Amino acid sequence: MPEMFDLESFLPYRLNRAAEMISLSFAREYKQRFQMTRPEWRALAALGSIGRMTATEIGAHSHMHKTKVSRAVRALEQRRWLNRTEDDDDRRVEHLELTPLGQKSYQEVAALARAYQAALEEALGKGAIERIKAGLADVEKALLAKRRA
Repeated sequence: MPEMFDLESFLPYRLNRAAEMISLSFAREYKQRFQMTRPEWRALAALGSIGRMTATEIGAHSHMHKTKVSRAVRALEQRRWLNRTEDDDDRRVEHLELTPLGQKSYQEVAALARAYQAALEEALGKGAIERIKAGLADVEKALLAKRRA
């Protein structure tokens, strides 16, 4: 008889489930306050924290499909939160940067994110976020080392 598989102890399943629960919970916050979708939030967060990027770079950074990035960029542009600048060397490439209004909105969303994380840490107990970060860093380091080998 084959050995039973315990899905509840399978790390990829648990990580994905926890990430989705947290993501959906936070999405309710920024959707209610800013009427943003998850891809819009992720694009805004990438541009706000990193600065000038291309749509391809946003997709790679946030692990979003190019169509989701394209729609998010269009929505942020319609809000006047970002500008597009054609690349001097390759006209097919556009550089994206937050406008002053986009920077202001990013700061407000970042404050909401900090408050959300503080509330999450309070719910989890002191030091929990740091322990989770350390565990995730260990997972990422091991998987990157395995990928390079």
